[in-house]
Amino acid sequence: MLSKIKGEVELLERHLSVMRVVARNGPIGIMKLTEELSQPQHRIRYSLRVLEQMQYIKATPSGAVATPKAYEMLEHFDEELEVLIRQLAALHQDKTISKS
Repeated sequence: MLSKIKGEVELLERHLSVMRVVARNGPIGIMKLTEELSQPQHRIRYSLRVLEQMQYIKATPSGAVATPKAYEMLEHFDEELEVLIRQLAALHQDKTISKS
């Protein structure tokens, strides 16, 4: 179970990296993103597709651009991450094993 979660966190990390670069440098094309993030093109393409479906980015003839939803999420990211970190820390400390 934890290896699956680790894989999902790594995927989230890539999506977030793509969104940050798009927000900072948009409009930006896939070739420039691939170069900027040192990731294979198919992975960047997948992240772009997911982010577009989630309405965090928008495709334009000049390349991907961030939407207001992306800027809002990035603005509150640290606060939401702190909540998640506290939840994970609580899980880590609860080492109760119950046998029924």
